[in-house]
Amino acid sequence: MAGSSIHETRADNVPVADSDAGGFTISDLARDFGVTLRTLRFYESRGLLAPARSGMTRIYSARDRARLALILKGKQLGFTLVEIRAMLANEEKKAGSAGKSASVGGLHLSRDQIVEQLELLRSQRAEIEDAIKELEGSLTRLSAA
Repeated sequence: MAGSSIHETRADNVPVADSDAGGFTISDLARDFGVTLRTLRFYESRGLLAPARSGMTRIYSARDRARLALILKGKQLGFTLVEIRAMLANEEKKAGSAGKSASVGGLHLSRDQIVEQLELLRSQRAEIEDAIKELEGSLTRLSAA
């Protein structure tokens, strides 16, 4: 199975574990990416990851590692798993074609996707800022009482 020593770090600062068998265990990926085993199993159940099996053991490939990095980047950017799955499927379809998209953390997004996500995140930021102001006002009133 995969070894547990870390020999190098990728450009995005995710350590890469040494692998004796050409694959990575679920524990390797969980440790290297800072996610739980349950998270990886959940992504698998949603069709985002498809590791090979050796008996009951999941064996993740370098491709699975790259997909996981993209999934986590998509989550960081605020996309849903459904949207991320569609982006990953689109990535595979466009592997050889030249479509107009921009790379954001390795995810290739169309202009419309970027604009839509920016609008959503700006709206969420406004709601968060309003909630912060409301809580700060409440705290000020409580402190004055």
